[in-house]
Amino acid sequence: MREIISIHIGQGGTQLGEATWELYCLEHGLNPDGRVKEPNASKKVASTFFTETESGKYVPRAIFVDLQPDVIDTMMQGQYGKLFHPTQLLRGKEDAANNYARGHYTVGKDLIEPTLDRVRKMAEQCTGLQGFMIYHSVGGGTGSGFGALLLEHLSVEYRKKCKLDFCIYPSPKVSTAVVEPYNSVLTTHSLLEYTDVAFLLDNEAIYDICKNSLDIKKPTFSNLNRLVAQVISSLTASLRFEGPLNVDLNEFQTNLVPYPRIHFMLCSLAPVMSAEKASNERFSVTDLTTAVFETSNMMAKCDPRKGKYMACSLMFRGDVATREINTAIQGIKNKKTIQFVDWIPTGFKCGVNQQSPFVVPGGELAPSQRNCTMISNTTAMSDVFERINRKFDLMYAKRAFVHWYVGEGMEEGEFTEAREDLEALVSDYKELGRDQFDEAMTDDNIPQQ
Repeated sequence: MREIISIHIGQGGTQLGEATWELYCLEHGLNPDGRVKEPNASKKVASTFFTETESGKYVPRAIFVDLQPDVIDTMMQGQYGKLFHPTQLLRGKEDAANNYARGHYTVGKDLIEPTLDRVRKMAEQCTGLQGFMIYHSVGGGTGSGFGALLLEHLSVEYRKKCKLDFCIYPSPKVSTAVVEPYNSVLTTHSLLEYTDVAFLLDNEAIYDICKNSLDIKKPTFSNLNRLVAQVISSLTASLRFEGPLNVDLNEFQTNLVPYPRIHFMLCSLAPVMSAEKASNERFSVTDLTTAVFETSNMMAKCDPRKGKYMACSLMFRGDVATREINTAIQGIKNKKTIQFVDWIPTGFKCGVNQQSPFVVPGGELAPSQRNCTMISNTTAMSDVFERINRKFDLMYAKRAFVHWYVGEGMEEGEFTEAREDLEALVSDYKELGRDQFDEAMTDDNIPQQ
């Protein structure tokens, strides 16, 4: 048994979680109330993410936490409202008001103990807990402040368990809150220390994919979340279905994280197409592999062509032969536009799962017999952090809005500490992107393992 506990924090995490569990139910043949559509469906497979009750209902091994009740209440009134156990839905009465300090120090502090208590009970029911998957945004108040606080506690109580983080980062142009740069810098400071792998998602990049590839004129958050759910589904497919080349959660860490701090990943998915376009396309393994390396398919606004790849994990689903994958990867290695650092000779980790991808009925995404998800660690990721740093510096130079954070019990020194940590991270990425990194290093400055 390799159980995973999913924790959804704040509005972003809750809405992303709703789309993810919707897809899991479709893939495992479950009705919206958690009961099996066909009695012959495999029970063993669903146990990674679901707990089976005596009445035959499957309950998600998930916890939803929000400091305000509205978002979770809306989810409870929706189609999948009866799927979740009521005690796993934790709601506060007061919003974090886009303030990291409120989520971390004042309002969030009242909800941390009930949340940890629920996590402990859920962990005790597992026979072989593998780790946690945390979903949140870093720009708001609950996702940033409470998310950082929870990660801090999880790293103490479950130090050796894998912690995968799906974090929605601020977009370059579209902003939902003025203080996003402050919240993002403060949260990233915690993500650096308390998560093992963080998957960066950017609403603007996913919005563009929906608009350009799926031909949706005005994409909603539901469209965006369903697309991200496809990536999460592919990541976890090998834990839920049998396959010839399965990828364990711990394998992501081992193969994608060369140094502990360099664990921020870029995601991409192919094919992403509307039904009208799909009928005219050929989805060969080579086509899919080429597509996931295209900048327009990246789920965060950064250009990998300006950096170098350190490692890539390619997860294929459906009718895919290993021989075809090897041919496709060789073709990628021969392309001059896709550069890899010269101190990692192989650079690729592959997974194959024969369970074909599912799509939500009535959705915009066209069904396909196979798909490919790429998780990559690239030095171009420094663009995302540099962009946030610039916005942070503009506001912090005038100490704008700082009093709201200090007023909630936070020390002003935390701003500079977090900012310096991010500056060091950007420098690390640039250092890793230099040629002949291994030859240039002396015995004194090799990063400690």
